[in-house]
Amino acid sequence: MDPSQLLKGVLDLAVLAVLRDGDGYGYDVLRRLRAAGLEDVADASVYGTLRRLFAAGALTSYVQPSEEGPHRKYYGLNQTGHNLLAESTKTWNHFAGTMAGLLAQKEEAA
Repeated sequence: MDPSQLLKGVLDLAVLAVLRDGDGYGYDVLRRLRAAGLEDVADASVYGTLRRLFAAGALTSYVQPSEEGPHRKYYGLNQTGHNLLAESTKTWNHFAGTMAGLLAQKEEAA
């Protein structure tokens, strides 16, 4: 199974979860996702997800100067984002539980 295909379906949830722990700019979010074990996540996917979640009203955004280069655009969760994270977490937990049950049944039958 290709992990990148699985990641496409849950990247919104992963980004929301990372931002729950604190605001971050694009590369920071990418770094935190990779540090959490999602090594296959692509730069462009994360930046696109941040823009999409912002456009959907789930994130706030602000710009801060950087001592290391150009200004950085930070993203953070607003109330809509927190609500989306909570609802998506419920959906994910139900789906993951269902899959675990299906896979356990298959292993028991084998």
